[in-house]
Amino acid sequence: MTGCHGSWTTADVFELGNQAECATLVWMIHPTAIVHPKAKLDSTTRVGPYAVIDEGVELGPDCVIGPHVYLTGLTTIGSHNQFHAGCVIGDAPQDLKYKGDPTRLRVGDYNVFREHVTVHRSNKTGEETIIGSHNFLMAHSHVGHNTRLGDHVIIANGALLAGHMVVQDRAFISGNCLVHQFVRVGTLALMQGGSGIGKDLPPYTVARGVNGICGLNTIGLRRAGLTAEERLELKQLYRALFRNNQNLRPALAAARNQFAGAPAKVLMDFLAASARGVCADVGKDPASESGVETD
Repeated sequence: MTGCHGSWTTADVFELGNQAECATLVWMIHPTAIVHPKAKLDSTTRVGPYAVIDEGVELGPDCVIGPHVYLTGLTTIGSHNQFHAGCVIGDAPQDLKYKGDPTRLRVGDYNVFREHVTVHRSNKTGEETIIGSHNFLMAHSHVGHNTRLGDHVIIANGALLAGHMVVQDRAFISGNCLVHQFVRVGTLALMQGGSGIGKDLPPYTVARGVNGICGLNTIGLRRAGLTAEERLELKQLYRALFRNNQNLRPALAAARNQFAGAPAKVLMDFLAASARGVCADVGKDPASESGVETD
């Protein structure tokens, strides 16, 4: 715990007794909370009633730990993170091969974990589960072991992310979505509610149904600051790749000679690196929901 005289463990805090300059450290931890003496909490961290924080946890400045939150594992958490009631963060992976090794979870800054979110640590000592910064994980969502979340990702209520997957920056995974292990979700991609993917979801696209895409996340692109020219090029590239009645590999090779913008290159590089295959276009979405570009 980083206190007013440097680094403290929770045991040090209570040994301070009534020293006025550090009295606030004691009041930051609710008396019903259980905090391991070797856990490391910044002096500005607030711990709510009945929370449990285990030995291997490190918490940065201005974190808020709500009631009945459980933080465990070798878990390092940055600053300004909020954990709402009932979160379980850093628990053992749901992997039959896991044998109880001391594995890791790393969390960045300014993340919000709503009620009953679960995030599991890695299944191997040489790897980590990684949550970036400025992410919003809504109630009852799950992030499996060895997954890597980028920054500014939104995961809505009940969405389930299996292990060993990657979610790139500014992706939006809607409620009750299912994402298979080892899948990649590209930057600024959007999954419509209840959709599921077992293949890679390309950047900027919208997932619909099972392993389907139905256009570009136009509103997301606009909000992210892509110019009209960049959005137009992506629209043309989408048609060239997914709506030209040609296999993806030759379509991608031809597109590299035609499209040169930075966002277009991100999309083409993502497709070229896919090991699982990518979601296929399923045609126009008549509802045109969630900012989908369908024409």
